[in-house]
Amino acid sequence: MSDHTQAKTIQIFLPSGEPRGLRIAEITTRIVQVFEVPRSLLQDFVAMPESEQVAVYFLVGHDDQGEGDRVYIGQSSDVRARLQKHDSDKNKDFWQRVFVLVSRTNSLTQTHALFLEWCCLQEAGKAGRYVIENGNAGSKPHTPAPLQADCLEIFATGRVLLATLGVPLFDPVAQAGRRASDDEFGCTAGGAEARGVYTTEGFVVLKGSIGRLANVPSIRGTSSERMRDDLLAKKVMEARGDKVVFIQDHLFGSPSMAAIAVLGRSANGWVEWKTEDGKTLDEIKRRQP
Repeated sequence: MSDHTQAKTIQIFLPSGEPRGLRIAEITTRIVQVFEVPRSLLQDFVAMPESEQVAVYFLVGHDDQGEGDRVYIGQSSDVRARLQKHDSDKNKDFWQRVFVLVSRTNSLTQTHALFLEWCCLQEAGKAGRYVIENGNAGSKPHTPAPLQADCLEIFATGRVLLATLGVPLFDPVAQAGRRASDDEFGCTAGGAEARGVYTTEGFVVLKGSIGRLANVPSIRGTSSERMRDDLLAKKVMEARGDKVVFIQDHLFGSPSMAAIAVLGRSANGWVEWKTEDGKTLDEIKRRQP
């Protein structure tokens, strides 16, 4: 369901001229548009004619309790009324932005929207990047094959536009920004058996990687220890004897943070992560002629 490998031109229009205000993204050769609407500017969007269309929408927010990014995925034949209802709903107060997918030709039908909502819920669940606030995974509507093909093309476009606007909702962390030629790196110091990949977003430690449970004294009481404790609390990694095991792929902002999480000590990830033939991440990614 992805055309990420194909070159494309994306246009982002700023109706007010403000880069952090309302934004409209589209691939210039396609009919799909995604509106990014800060919650504080919701009334600006509902005054636009596009808010009267059939649409799929994504309420996106960050959990102040440290649970990460959250999303609610919905669809409506009257997205204006639906979003106004969400704005006043105290049970959905987590979101700061909404992303609305519409057709420039106003050609989405309710069947399109129902299929897209179901498809988005499935793919977001597989990617595992966001906590999904929907109470269920939706149900797949009966969709004739030609209409389903249209929906999958719309989904592929929406996926790219959302990621471009900073919401890689459907991209698994171990695959986003990774090319087929990218090396896999290992970290085996101190009895660890960890694997990872370096992507455009950072360094991903792969599911099944094994690290040390104990922290060395020098990082106790530091942000590094708190980071490791947080990974255990969130069940990203699990204690097993004197080891930790990563239960899922996890993206770190840098190779060094990934190495610290694995080793339980200060570490330079550029030299700790190595290919099977012993070349360091630094040699592969930063010292190429």
